[in-house]
Amino acid sequence: MPPDRYRAGMPQLTYTGLSENWLLKECGHRHWEALAVHAGRATHDFGDDGGHRSYAAFTAIRLQAFGFDSLCENDEFEIGSTLHRTGAVRHVSTHRVQRGGAPLAQVSMSSTFVTRGGARGNRSVARAALSALAGDVSPVPDEAVPMIELGKRMRAGDAALVKALPATGCAPAEFLPCPNSDFNGADFLYFANFQSFVDRAEWQRHRFPEPPVVASRALYYYGNVDLGDALTVHVIGERTGERGIAHWSEVRRTSDGRKIADVMTEKHWRRR
Repeated sequence: MPPDRYRAGMPQLTYTGLSENWLLKECGHRHWEALAVHAGRATHDFGDDGGHRSYAAFTAIRLQAFGFDSLCENDEFEIGSTLHRTGAVRHVSTHRVQRGGAPLAQVSMSSTFVTRGGARGNRSVARAALSALAGDVSPVPDEAVPMIELGKRMRAGDAALVKALPATGCAPAEFLPCPNSDFNGADFLYFANFQSFVDRAEWQRHRFPEPPVVASRALYYYGNVDLGDALTVHVIGERTGERGIAHWSEVRRTSDGRKIADVMTEKHWRRR
């Protein structure tokens, strides 16, 4: 996809600069648009081989930020995106955010097509079969390899990751997702809002006099919640130091305790 230009306004900005939540949503939308173009469709209305509505659900995201707090109101920036088909129903996109030719962020996103079939509810979601998808399958692009490798280490319980972030012993934070702001039009808890719940839990723990700025974020998704189901954010480990704060959080569904996401976060202290 060709780059699109943006002017930073209130939707794109937060207290700490460029809005990570807005950026994830925008890159997610660009991923969807690229899927439609790749499939030769005017819209991203996909159906599986059984005739059921199918959606591209994100399984992993890795954000690298290069000075979000340097972006100010009315600053111009652009986002350029590429998409690769890496499996029968898997795709990986890369989004490069630049301002004046200098990198502001890079976002890698991996998705797979899923369907609810004839059932209702987000616990019935399963991988979809779409034999009509066109295009050759290619290897994971180099820029997305670190995202895939980190996901493997997390799922394997890599001892080095656990040791790097000491346990905190803090109580989990519970949230009840709101249908008017946390779910998307497909009735899923929106992928970009997992990041928001982790940030809210961090703020409840610390309430820093000067909030830190995101430097990197990795999110791995394993499930979703239904409307009315609460979720809890459990801090597996956390480290603070001269440069900033880092933590590993698990997001769990309260009703059955199932882990639905892992989130690795690194932030740096603001320099003003």
